[in-house]
Formats: sequence, C-alpha cells, structure tokens
Amino acid sequence: MTITQTNNTQSPISNHQSLFLSACKRDPVDTTPVWFMRQAGRYMPEYRAIREKYSLIEICHHPEIAAEVTLQPVRALGVDAAILFADILLPAIPLGVGLEFAKGEGPILQNPVRTLADVKNLRPVNPETDLSYVMDAIKILRGELKDNVPLIGFCGAPFTVASYMIEGGSSREFLKTKTMMYSDPQTWHALMEKLTVVLTDYLVAQIRAGAQAVQVFDSWVGALSPQDYQNFVLPYSQKIIQAAKAEQVPVIHFGTNTTTLLPLMKEAGSDVIGLDWRIPLDDGWKILGGDVAVQGNLDPALLFAPLPEIKKYTHDILRRANGKPGHIFNLGHGILQNTPVDTVKAVVDMVHEYRQ
Repeated sequence: MTITQTNNTQSPISNHQSLFLSACKRDPVDTTPVWFMRQAGRYMPEYRAIREKYSLIEICHHPEIAAEVTLQPVRALGVDAAILFADILLPAIPLGVGLEFAKGEGPILQNPVRTLADVKNLRPVNPETDLSYVMDAIKILRGELKDNVPLIGFCGAPFTVASYMIEGGSSREFLKTKTMMYSDPQTWHALMEKLTVVLTDYLVAQIRAGAQAVQVFDSWVGALSPQDYQNFVLPYSQKIIQAAKAEQVPVIHFGTNTTTLLPLMKEAGSDVIGLDWRIPLDDGWKILGGDVAVQGNLDPALLFAPLPEIKKYTHDILRRANGKPGHIFNLGHGILQNTPVDTVKAVVDMVHEYRQ
C-alpha cells in the first residue's frame, strides 16, 4: 500500500468550497452535506483486508495506513467530509492504563482507575510526542484530500473516556463510574480535571496539525440525569469545546440517549450538536434553538432495510430539516458491522439528490 505524501502547505478551506464547513457555520447550502460516524471501518471490504494484517492499534500507529483507511470511504461513498481513523481511547495509552482490544470484546484497560492514588499515578501526556502518529496521519490526509472534503479530527469527551478507564472497558450500567461520582467526588473531579487537560491538548494538537473541524464524542453520557450532567460533566466538556473553538474551527458535540440533556449540551458551547434517532430532528432542533447547527439522525439499523424504506426515512429527516441552514446529515450513531456498502452509498446519493 502506498500513499503519496504531499507538502502540507495548502491554505485553509474557505466555506464556499465545502458544504460541510458551510453547514457547520449555518451558512446556506444548496445541497445538504452528509458524512457518517464510523464511515471507515469493518463494514468495508478494503478495511477488512487491512485488518487481516494489522490490529486496530497497529493501524493507528502507522500514519500512512490510518490515512489510507480514512480515505477509503471518501473514495467509495462520495461523502462531504472525512473523519480521521483513530480511536477515542488512544490517549489512554500514554496515560499508562494498558489499552488493548480483545477480539469480539472491544477495548480492555488493564489498569483501571478506581482511587485517588490511581489518578495521581496517571502519566503526563504530550500529544505532539506521545500521539505524534495521529498528527502525522492528519498531515498526510491534508495533502491527499480534495479542497471540498475537509478533515474532521476528534476526541472522546471526559465522561466517556473516564467511564472506560473506571469500568476497565465497555459497560451498560456504569455502576463503578457512578459509584465514584456519588461516593468519591474528590477522585471523580481529580480524574475529570486530568482528562480534560489531556483531551484538550490532544484536540488542539489535531487542529494545529491540520484538522478543519473536530467532534467531541460523549457516546455514553446519556446514562446520566440532567442534574448529574450539570454537576459532574458539563464544566469539563465546556473547557474542551471552548479551547477548540478558540482555534477557529467548527466543533461538533455528540452523544447518544441525550434528549433530556440537549439544553445542557448546548450550554457546553459547540457549533453543532449531534442528535440520535430517538428524537425527531425538528423536535431536537426546536429544543436547541436556531442558533446552533444539528447533525443527524438516521437510525444505523435502518441501513439493513429495503431501499424504499430507507429513502422514506431519509427524506423524512430532510423534510424535518426543511432546508434550514445548519443541517448535516448523519446517522444517530456509527455505521454497524455488516452494513451493505452499496446501501450506505445509496443514502449519500439520496441526500445529495433531495430537493425540498
């Protein structure tokens, strides 16, 4: 596999060149932009061929391979933005919690964080050196991508990353996480403060390496009540988002099961808020108000339905957006394994061809 590296000296994309960046800023566009969370990954045969040779972490550690995987869906689907192929838990590696991906089980953190001493033992992280392979992939991609397809960088939000680190992996109940929040708030806030510094530095480094927009993934925050979100999460997400916005790029804030949290997520200050499929797009946008863009919100499971049914739901979302500036079409969460590639491409075409 070869990728031609080109000199990263191009000027930043102007809004009129990119449907996606224009929509992030709520500028009018004549065609709704579309991209997908997890658009690079195991549903694509090209990716599966690479995974036969490399683990997920190995792909991330080889910038030229990570760049190739990022480019695969751009070529195959015709999406309006590329999202860097990486993992939200990469900063956990230099923190020293022992990240590995077990086959069929997802991420496992061998040294979970459960006490204040564990928090104090977390190592300092310099993204420019400890995560330099991520920045190198961004630089390669900025040389490869066309001007009208901007690159999205990303990080996990402090709550979601903290949940993985406390639970030692994925969870449904988040019992250990919530127990720390309620029973040992000193340790909780110490961990969140440390993660906020690491994740802010990481996201800003991506922007300075060339990412033209960023997304903060708070995939598990829907496990919380609004009161707990406000007390235990909001200040930390706010710090990351404001630091990224200071770099003059659009910031997307995404979570699932967040219908009751939308007003507080708006308070965190992003330019765009992701909506999952559990709330109609127009209802979610009404809650948020017209001064923020929205992203979403097709159910990923619908991509296994017959095309006429997919078209009905896709058009319903676009009808609810009603041509209002600031809508980016996406799924309500990531593309699922075994999703037919032709179906994903068909949705891109449906969105691009739709006329109000």
